[in-house]
Amino acid sequence: MKTQDILKNIREKNNLTQEQFAERINVTRQAVSRWETGETQPNTEMLKVLSKEFNVSINTLLGAPRQLFCQCCGMPLGDDAMISREIDGTFNEDYCKWCYTDGKFVYTTKDSLLDFLISHMPNPENTPDAERRKMFDSHLSQLKHWK
Repeated sequence: MKTQDILKNIREKNNLTQEQFAERINVTRQAVSRWETGETQPNTEMLKVLSKEFNVSINTLLGAPRQLFCQCCGMPLGDDAMISREIDGTFNEDYCKWCYTDGKFVYTTKDSLLDFLISHMPNPENTPDAERRKMFDSHLSQLKHWK
């Protein structure tokens, strides 16, 4: 989906006219109209405003051009409900809400996350814990948070 369609859908989902939408984010109705026709796109700062005001990640506003993965545990962030937030409520698209909550990391060490994974991840093949730990560690070591 294109940004122009996403913005129009957000506006309509909130039962707002272009003028009401514009007032809510302090732009002109004409700016909203140009966004919805694809003539222009919101700039970076406006994307942040839209994200916060309408509870939608910037990645979603841009039509999800990239697949997001938690940079702590590696989980795919398939929808905005899984994405972490900063204390001010803005999205932090680098982490899932289970690894990063209220502006803080839940797992302060890689070992604490590895302990959690070993105890909670299914092990249908009964792979020894030491082998599983090594496999998880190898994967986690490639993520931004643990580099």
